[in-house]
Amino acid sequence: MTTFAAIGIAGSGLNVYRHWLDAVSDNLANVNTVRPTDEDAFQARYIVAQANGNDGGQSGGVHVAGAVYGSAEGRLVYEPTNPLADEEGYVRYPDIDMTSQMTQLIMAQRGYQANASVIDRAKDMYTSALQIGRN
Repeated sequence: MTTFAAIGIAGSGLNVYRHWLDAVSDNLANVNTVRPTDEDAFQARYIVAQANGNDGGQSGGVHVAGAVYGSAEGRLVYEPTNPLADEEGYVRYPDIDMTSQMTQLIMAQRGYQANASVIDRAKDMYTSALQIGRN
């Protein structure tokens, strides 16, 4: 693997982790989104990453293969004072686990930081190689 390939691979990782961070932040922002019981609840989004093969001109790295969505059923909560409540006093909330989302947020953040460090180190290596060539 060349040093240039390291930047490409780490760059693809940055892209996947950025999508993961976006999905987690959307999920956390909508954890308390209320809907009437006759509507679907907010659906959590989960990013699916897939490794690039060595075929088709791609050499290593990862890409976002798509997204998987959580349950539209959500969970029913008894809130008779909520203006969106049905006749029985229920509203629909998304079925999102805050603890799981925070764990995913930390993992995605650390992965993003690691890939950014790889790019920084490769850039430093290129700069050093150019300095050697000048002397």
